[in-house]
Amino acid sequence: MSKKPNLIVDLSFQFSLSIIEFTDLLDKNKKYVLSNQLFRSGTAIGVNIAESQNAGSREEFIFNMFSAMKEAADTKYWLTLCQSSSDYPDCIELIKNVESIERIAQKIIRSTELNVLN
Repeated sequence: MSKKPNLIVDLSFQFSLSIIEFTDLLDKNKKYVLSNQLFRSGTAIGVNIAESQNAGSREEFIFNMFSAMKEAADTKYWLTLCQSSSDYPDCIELIKNVESIERIAQKIIRSTELNVLN
């Protein structure tokens, strides 16, 4: 049985893998506190999106997607701190990726909300 591709699920999963790699690098540089915060919020995006795929209602789906967006905003904040601080590795691509996930999630939420109204 082939599984139909799901852009937001795939992007968030790949982003989680990138966050794992980046936080490993932070840990090697003894940036443990920021690494921990970034790991939690960065991987939580994908967890919430994965949960949304098994939602029992549209409201639950929207709630999970909104939770993913909140985690994405947190992640973007931590990444921006890293990017703006000296002695931290470059993470501009991660920032671009999380912004892309935010935009797609926002469109999904809007589309789902419009379908509820119709």
